Amino acid sequence: MHSITSQYLARFRRLDDSVGGADGDGAPALLPVTGAQRRFVLVRAMDPAGRPDLVPMFFSFPRGTVDLARLAAAARRLAVLHLVLRARPEVLRGTPVLRLGPPEVPVTRVPRAPGEDAAAALRRVLRDWAPQGAPLRLFLASDGLDGAAGPGGPEGPGAEGPREVLAVVLEHTACDGQSLNRIVEELGAAYAAGRAADGPSPADAAAELDAYREAVLLQLAAEERAGSPAAMAYWGDRLRAVCERARSTNGPQSLAQDGLPSGSAERRIPAPETGTSFPHLLDACRAAAEVLYGKGHVVPLGYPWGGRPPGAAPVLGCFLNTVVFPTATGTGPATPEETAGAWWDDLDHAGTPFDAVVHAARAAGSGWRGGLDGLLTVDDARRRPPLRLGGVTGREIHIDGRAVRGPFAVSVTQGPELRLRMVWDRAVHSDGTAEDAFAALTGALGAPAAAVG
Repeated sequence: MHSITSQYLARFRRLDDSVGGADGDGAPALLPVTGAQRRFVLVRAMDPAGRPDLVPMFFSFPRGTVDLARLAAAARRLAVLHLVLRARPEVLRGTPVLRLGPPEVPVTRVPRAPGEDAAAALRRVLRDWAPQGAPLRLFLASDGLDGAAGPGGPEGPGAEGPREVLAVVLEHTACDGQSLNRIVEELGAAYAAGRAADGPSPADAAAELDAYREAVLLQLAAEERAGSPAAMAYWGDRLRAVCERARSTNGPQSLAQDGLPSGSAERRIPAPETGTSFPHLLDACRAAAEVLYGKGHVVPLGYPWGGRPPGAAPVLGCFLNTVVFPTATGTGPATPEETAGAWWDDLDHAGTPFDAVVHAARAAGSGWRGGLDGLLTVDDARRRPPLRLGGVTGREIHIDGRAVRGPFAVSVTQGPELRLRMVWDRAVHSDGTAEDAFAALTGALGAPAAAVG
């Protein structure tokens, strides 16, 4: 029986042979996608509006810092350097691919509608994201207030002086978490250089295309090995009890008083000297999921894991797989030791592509179709470079209230302190239930239960 990865490769090669790297009309080249990219392309294809998963970063600067023309030249420089930033995802004859386009990066100053601040204006442009277009786009919005941006704004109490917020937004097919640091660093360097980007020579363009293809093919080869019958049997047994999304029983609200589609909570707690182990974070997410869905449901949580295959060129792209963690697999409460042991076993099979994992679970008798009820991402604050434009360091901020793809997501930033954030879809979970879940999450990590947000 052929693996999902080998079947994908066979379909792509037939497409590549028929469409070609460039046809008689000079059509752009087609590129294969990794298993992680394949998941995002298919999710986008199944969305009624064709909306992709977006990964935005927001940076606050003193107003007047950002030169849009210089920023546009810097952004185009990145698209010239990195092939994936000028590739458009599509599904061609049922096969996910990337199609190369020109290195165009829209850089837009966003006008505010009456009553909007910078946060509201940026929420609006992300909500109205046009599915067809560049996978990297930049938006700049100035706040209309001198000082704090108000309850819905990005600065919070104590902000000084008029500000502007730069949103650097990528489609998830073009980046993973590791790529974001590189984007920030290289965007700042290109802005400092202040020169327009010339296109690559034909020889350099061909070499870049070959390097990207080779990196993706090496990744797909690793995924094919990771989709062995033994791995499929492992994931089938691991996820057999996973069920489809268990809706909240506490009357979720479609919108809160602020009219925003998602809610959020944040907490900073002291970090252990040795750091917080990943299994400990999984147990904390399990505690949150039990509040949201009840202890009788085995729900799937996802987290990114993986790395670049050996020998692959350092191309920018999406190489992190999504690994699935079931909130329960035994008959009783899991101990920390059991969670850690199961997690280590999962990592032995972490390279199995997500769609193959879903197939294994369904073959084992699960009714799960691949939806994730929660997401966990972990970042290290010490590895995040600042964005510097014109000698000014931007302050990375969060803009809450944006539409979220899944029912809830937890992000953890490790550093001198542990920064915990949770966002949730208000159409699935009420604010009250979600805040209780966040309290359970922080409590599982040793924080007092009283303070939330």
